[in-house]
Amino acid sequence: MNVQQVDYAAVFQALPGMVALLTPDLVYVDVNEDFARLAGRSRAELVGRYIFDAFPENPGDPAAAGMRETEASMLRVVATGERDTMALLRYDIEDSQRPGHWQEHYWSPVNAPVLGADDQVVLIVHRVEEVTSLIRARGGLAGTTKAARLEAELYTRSRELQEVNERLRKAHARERKVALALQAAMLPSPGPVGHHRAAVRYRPAVGGLNVCGDWYDLVGLPGDRMAVAVGDVVGHGLTAACVMGQLRSALSAATLVADGPAQALEVLGLYARSVEGAEASTVATTFIDWSTHTLTYSSAGHPPPALLTPGGDVVFLDRATDPPLGARPEHVSGPQATAAFREGATLVMYTDGLIERRTEDIDVGLARLADSLRRHGREDPEVLADALLADLLNTDRNTDDTALVVIRL
Repeated sequence: MNVQQVDYAAVFQALPGMVALLTPDLVYVDVNEDFARLAGRSRAELVGRYIFDAFPENPGDPAAAGMRETEASMLRVVATGERDTMALLRYDIEDSQRPGHWQEHYWSPVNAPVLGADDQVVLIVHRVEEVTSLIRARGGLAGTTKAARLEAELYTRSRELQEVNERLRKAHARERKVALALQAAMLPSPGPVGHHRAAVRYRPAVGGLNVCGDWYDLVGLPGDRMAVAVGDVVGHGLTAACVMGQLRSALSAATLVADGPAQALEVLGLYARSVEGAEASTVATTFIDWSTHTLTYSSAGHPPPALLTPGGDVVFLDRATDPPLGARPEHVSGPQATAAFREGATLVMYTDGLIERRTEDIDVGLARLADSLRRHGREDPEVLADALLADLLNTDRNTDDTALVVIRL
């Protein structure tokens, strides 16, 4: 039997364990046979109904919070597009044959997203393990003093764990918000680049604290020159944002007095050794000289800048690469190289979030970047920057932040 012949509706119904599908508005789309049987409701009684109309919370339990916790978990899935595993939960079900009579249930739920073509959540997969019998059996026969103590202890500990997890979620959300605000305040706008056009972009990672390690900078130099840099700090959250700010400022100052990009990175490497969390960061910097039509560049462990020629060829500037900052046991001068460019060429500098995938070699990502540049390279830098992000950011939800600079030379 090939894939086209598989009856997935029949597979869904036959799945062992309780599984339901809900819309992002928490309305049942379908339930499998085990869900209907163990929940004591027929499929017809559930499909098309709002989850908490079908399963209201037990009004006789003043400590009940199952409805609120389930709703919060599902809404997190809709907001983040990520799976959410809940702690052990007590959620009683009203007997459909005897209104006002409630049956005690313990559940272990997991909620997972189904993403549509636009990468938005279109369905929630709600899988539930019914563990009431297990909770009762662990202490002996139901109704005994020992069983009752065990049930109370397990339920109390699971509720405590759920509350701790919720506090951590809120703390992480606050830190993410502060880190993003700090990132936005420290990253400069491109400003005028003489008569040349430039575009910059920063995209934080989706979810969690995977933000604020990436940065860019543009520094005006004497004459018809400019320095462009991008960097990536190891780590995430507020700590990475603070380290990023220190490195960006230090490199900006070093660039103004250095003889070239290699010397600027050499100074930055020495400085990074005194900043906790800065070592192993990666940086690439390029000095643009429009009077001589040359790019002088140097890299410390960073993906190579890309140069798109007016004829549509893509050249990666990879002839001056050193290890990340502070990686060498002893200090040595770093390399630099020079490449010529013609008017109308495009320089693209970026961080690894744009090209890297966990399951791919980096050359695959570089080839993908080159292909996108060839297809969109004639566009204005603002349009080109958006096209590169649309083509290259990981469609299965990017887990790393991304900085991007595009300059028409």
